[in-house]
Amino acid sequence: MISKKAKYALKALKVLAEKYGEKDSLTVNDIANEENIPRKFLETILLELRNNGLLTSHKGKNGGYSLSVEPTKITLARILRITDGPISPTLCVSIYYYDKCDDCGDEETCPIRPIMLKVRDANLKVYENTTLMDFVNKKELVFA
Repeated sequence: MISKKAKYALKALKVLAEKYGEKDSLTVNDIANEENIPRKFLETILLELRNNGLLTSHKGKNGGYSLSVEPTKITLARILRITDGPISPTLCVSIYYYDKCDDCGDEETCPIRPIMLKVRDANLKVYENTTLMDFVNKKELVFA
């Protein structure tokens, strides 16, 4: 399950992607009102997305946020890693956040690990092949 933080991030990024190239920036209030996201929580999320290179912030009268990366180049996997951290079901199969399981004596003979690798790979196939633009276009994705 993805977190509420991730869902709000996706909603906010979708709004910014829809406006990509049309307007310099959108305010936190604009985004919060359009997607019914609590303003304070959204501020924290947008700051984190900015600190991870997805957004640019603008100060002044027409200040706000805009995408710093084309929507076609922002994957769901990248967004989820920023907001939720590891996206694998267990840390022992994580690509970026690997850690040995505390209760596992030997990864080579673990009966759970091979299944978790399959789950990770299936999820990643979708996450890495879905871009922010797919949300804007409401594209239904089909993976063989």
